[in-house]
Order: sequence, then structure tokens, then C-alpha cells
Amino acid sequence: MDDKIRLGISSCLLGAQVRYDGGHQLDRYLRDVLGEYVEYVPVCPEVEVGLPIPRETLRLVENEEQRVRLVFSRSGEDITERMESWAQGRVKQLEQDQLDGFVFKSKSPSSGMERVKLYDRNSVPKKVGVGVFARHFMEHFPLLPVEEEGRLNDPRLRENFITAIFVLKRWRQMLAAGFTLGRLVDFHTRHKLLIMSHSQQHYRQMGKLVAAGREHSLMDLRTLYLVELMTALRLKTTEKKHVNVLQHIMGYFKRDLAGDEKLEMVELIENYRQGLVPLIVPLTLFNHYIRKYNQPYLKQQYYLNPHPKELKLLNQI
Repeated sequence: MDDKIRLGISSCLLGAQVRYDGGHQLDRYLRDVLGEYVEYVPVCPEVEVGLPIPRETLRLVENEEQRVRLVFSRSGEDITERMESWAQGRVKQLEQDQLDGFVFKSKSPSSGMERVKLYDRNSVPKKVGVGVFARHFMEHFPLLPVEEEGRLNDPRLRENFITAIFVLKRWRQMLAAGFTLGRLVDFHTRHKLLIMSHSQQHYRQMGKLVAAGREHSLMDLRTLYLVELMTALRLKTTEKKHVNVLQHIMGYFKRDLAGDEKLEMVELIENYRQGLVPLIVPLTLFNHYIRKYNQPYLKQQYYLNPHPKELKLLNQI
């Protein structure tokens, strides 16, 4: 990557002391590990809307008209309109930052993307709310990858999110070079196996879309493809999906692998299917065979190297 991924993030996750109690929620993985590859754009809705540090806590409540309101926990002061107005303006500002995704602070009444406590009229909380700013962001940027720091502790969700932001960055780089059908064909070709690992259905649909590319205007083709791409990447990978892709890759070596090499590869794929080894093990052997037998098509497949190996994401799934 020639330049870093641009990722929006809740400011407290980078160590900014902007929480209601003057503290922070530093996430060292996000700051120190992923931060090597990412340029963060920090956002703190509560401070940016003008609230002090420290401050009274906020909560989401449902009023008698079943409308969700953002109010202070003790005083009951309602700042919904104030936050809504700020959020509408802030997401428009963020268009200029060309973000590749966003990491929200979980459980926050302003920034939580899901399962935020929503208090009913009897002050009974249910984890069904969405933070005010997070809701506006996701509505304004429906295709951008989004996650919460808590969910990123799950290795598969972490790998899925980081794969998506790297793909989107490559997409933006392609657009910067000038969108053409030829460049789209090249982009799609390099991402075929990666897309297959998320969704066979989208893999087929996107192939048909690219093949019929001349039937669409470039603007429509770009929009249609991006929607399919980001929808596919939201679907989680599984062992079963990966095994299907690994077996598909084996087909490219049917004339090359010696008997013992083929047996070793079949055993490694089975070991992965049974959960005995992580995905990085069969992929490492495949990368070895790609170099040994000079497979040009596979050399360009991002599935085999979807993100920097230093992140060690494939060691955990």
C-alpha cells in the first residue's frame, strides 16, 4: 500500500481523556498494532458537541411516543436535537476524509453501533439501542466497514473487518488512477478468491456483472460493483468456505504436484477443516507451491496475502 488506510475512530480508544469521568478507553491493539498501517481520524461526539470533561453520564431512553431520546442520567436534560444536528454536520465533514471504515466505542449512547442500553418508560434497560452518532454515520456511509472495539477481540470478526478496509483502500486507489472497465476487470480478477471465501453467490453475481460491463455506464458499473463487493465482505468467512477455496486452489496444481506433495496438501486442508491448524498453515504451503511451480494467476490473488503478515490475523482463524 502506497499510503495508509484512513479509519475513523472514537477518540477515547486512542487514549484521549474525553470520557465522562475524564478517563479514556485506550485499545493498544488499535493504537500500536493496527495503527502501523492506519491513519486515524478521531471523533468524540460528546466533546465535539460541546459537553465538558468531566460530565454527567448520558443514556438513551424511549419516551411515551416510543421515540429514542438522548438525555442526561440524573438531570434528565434532553440533548437529542443538539446531538442530531451536530452528527448530521459531522458526517458531511467526514466525506472529505475519504474514510475506509470506522471503529466505534461499544456501549456508548453516542457511538455504540449496536446493543446499547435503551431504557424504557419504566427505566428498564434493554440492549437494543444504537448510539446517535453511530446511527447517523452508518446511514450516511452504508457501505463502509464498521466495527466496535469489543467485537474486534473476536479473531474472525477482526480479520473480516481488517480484510474489508484493505480491500476498500485498494478500491479507492483504483478509482484514483481513473475508473475504466479494464481496471475493474483487473481488480476483480485479483480479488476473486477472496470474494469466494465470503460468498459463492456474490462471487458468481460479480463475475456476471463484470463480464457484462459494457452494457452499463461506467458510473452505474462502479456503483453496482461496489455495492456487491461491500455486501459480500460483510458476510463472515467460515472454515467451510475457506476449505472450498483451498480445494479450488488445488485444482490449479493438478498437473504439477507430485504424489507426496498432493497428499500433504490434502492432509493440511483436512487438518484446517478439523480445527487442528490455523488458516495460515495451508496458505503458507500454497504460497510455496505458487513460487515453485510459477502460477501467475495465483500469484496475484489477494486471498493468499490479504493484509500484512505482521498483523498475524490468519494465525488465529
